[in-house]
Amino acid sequence: MKMKGLGILLADFLLGILLLTSFLWGKKWMDHDTQSVVSAAVSEQNRKKVALTFDDGPDPVYTPMLLDGLQKRNVKATFFLLGKQIKQYPDLVKRMWKEGHLIGCHSYEHVNFSQISEEAACQQVKKTCDMITEITGEAVSYVRPPYGEWMPCLDEDFCLIPVLWNVDPLDWNVHSAKLVKQRILSDVEENDIILMHDASESSVEAALSVIDTLVKEGYDFVTVEEILFD
Repeated sequence: MKMKGLGILLADFLLGILLLTSFLWGKKWMDHDTQSVVSAAVSEQNRKKVALTFDDGPDPVYTPMLLDGLQKRNVKATFFLLGKQIKQYPDLVKRMWKEGHLIGCHSYEHVNFSQISEEAACQQVKKTCDMITEITGEAVSYVRPPYGEWMPCLDEDFCLIPVLWNVDPLDWNVHSAKLVKQRILSDVEENDIILMHDASESSVEAALSVIDTLVKEGYDFVTVEEILFD
């Protein structure tokens, strides 16, 4: 009986050691996982936001090229569309919306609002917004006035937020992706809004190359609403 009792005590002792070791080992890994989560959260907070925006589309050749590149990189952008382009390529607008990009108005014919009547400017905006809403089923909230010329009187007729920009590489006037990229990288800072156009191969190439570079430098690409309101 004494030998049997001693065996039971020894077994209990070994079991206790095993349970204690398992607890400490599990706690070690639990702490490691917790530290990893905290570290990831801190790293996420330290990342800088920037927004890529594209005017004058959609373009039948270069917009699909750009959307493919954005989708591959899991990047969301903001597109300010022309009504006359929407009329020709509604399927591209639908694709932008389905892939999670933000869509805004850029007038119907790219006219300077300061050089036309208030009535004509309102028509340019309303017609384009109605076309976007018809395709996406969502009301338009943002507008980029051509040439940056917004008419204050339009605020009384539309609940739209004018969106300008901080970085303009003049990509529409340069057919060198390398130069466009250099101009952006030399000027961009946290919370900037970059103005580009999805109307040429060089612009698309520059935009995707800028994304690849800035992501490595700690930037996250977001839509303009995250820059304006976060």
